[in-house]
Amino acid sequence: MQTIKKFEDLECWKAARRLVKSVYQMSDSGKIAHEWELKNQLRRAALSIMNNLAEGFGRYGDKDSLRFYDTAKASAYEVKSMLYVLEDLEFLSLTQLLQLREQLNHTLSLTMGWIRYNAQKSAPPKH
Repeated sequence: MQTIKKFEDLECWKAARRLVKSVYQMSDSGKIAHEWELKNQLRRAALSIMNNLAEGFGRYGDKDSLRFYDTAKASAYEVKSMLYVLEDLEFLSLTQLLQLREQLNHTLSLTMGWIRYNAQKSAPPKH
């Protein structure tokens, strides 16, 4: 594993950043562009993934950091749920939805790996 000195080095944060860009770009087109509340909530949830990963990295204690990483994970699940709404209401094309789902699943997988790594690192030693 590479040395991680800043949150920008986190692969999960980089993936979340790409997801946020895609969410912003795709939510400015099609039917969702005119649905302000839904568009805003989707954007906020995606931003929450990225920002909570950064904020967790900036915390001093492992327990406090894990709380923010867990919030990032929960926000990813919120985005995942919202993608079903967008699909059901046909607010984005199938191609756009598949792209967002792929990016989201990749981000979630990396985030879960980061959480597991930190949880194991902070766990008390077994005797």
